[in-house]
Amino acid sequence: MDHWRVAVLGDGGVGKTALAVQFTLNCFVETYDPTIEDAYRKQLVVDNRMCFVEVIDTAGQEEYATLRDQWVREGQAFILVYSIASRTTFERLEMFRQSMRRVKRGDTIFMLVGNKCDKSYEREVSKEEGAALARQFGCEFLETSAKTAQNVERLFTNLVRALRDASAAGEEGQQPQKKKSKSNKKCIVF
Repeated sequence: MDHWRVAVLGDGGVGKTALAVQFTLNCFVETYDPTIEDAYRKQLVVDNRMCFVEVIDTAGQEEYATLRDQWVREGQAFILVYSIASRTTFERLEMFRQSMRRVKRGDTIFMLVGNKCDKSYEREVSKEEGAALARQFGCEFLETSAKTAQNVERLFTNLVRALRDASAAGEEGQQPQKKKSKSNKKCIVF
């Protein structure tokens, strides 16, 4: 069984905890209680293979920015979340992406998520703007609703698939080298 660690990044109040709770416990948290750090775990089957996903729910408040690097170091994949009902949370995503890129150095697996799509009447960020930013970031994009569970399971399933693909590609990239190094070994006797 594979084990994956996913960190959820974004401003306070965008629904990071609500997404984690909806995914792991299948319920919606109505009240807002600012998080410093929490972890949620779920065992699930993706493409007929069992896996274990740990979701690191991070603080979005700026006073916890120094802890962000630790959360990024611990994550294998990331969800960058904004609220479709708040342009400010959308505009601050670059800061979270830069933090992620600085700590991870290299290719990282992440998805851009516009949460609270059930609040279409309060929408400040269009779906097209979210998709355009995801293209710019070079990642996948989804709109979700932690309240109605829309696309929540799909979000984590897509991340598990991306993690497995990256892991398999890394192993394939190493295999030829291992075989080559074994076949090139020579015994020299003096």
